[in-house]
Amino acid sequence: MPGHTTPPTIDELAEMAENALSAFPVSLARMVQGVSIEVLDAPDDETLAELNLTSPWELTGLYRGTPVGQRSTLDPPRVPDRIEIYREPLLLEWIETGEDLFKLVRSVLVHEIAHHFGFDDEEIARIERGLK
Repeated sequence: MPGHTTPPTIDELAEMAENALSAFPVSLARMVQGVSIEVLDAPDDETLAELNLTSPWELTGLYRGTPVGQRSTLDPPRVPDRIEIYREPLLLEWIETGEDLFKLVRSVLVHEIAHHFGFDDEEIARIERGLK
């Protein structure tokens, strides 16, 4: 992935996220099969209220869906799961930390998937070490 010197567009970040997801280990990639990735400029007011956040800068990503342990075959059809990546907060973190942007995007994906499936911090760290 080439380094960026200017902020990538929504489409460029979406492509970066898809590339990051395709590089996940098979065991993790299987868990998110069929999950879409949507890049938005920032979380909307409704999302901030839902999560009791006061600033859109606090949220770089969000997994929207029904946690695996709460699904039932008797449930009515549901909206497909998706990961939302918030471009502006992510770019702010990129500027503030100097971290490689691809690694930041990948980290957001790992954390959102992990939170959705109930992984603990040790499991998240193990996954991230395996992606380096």
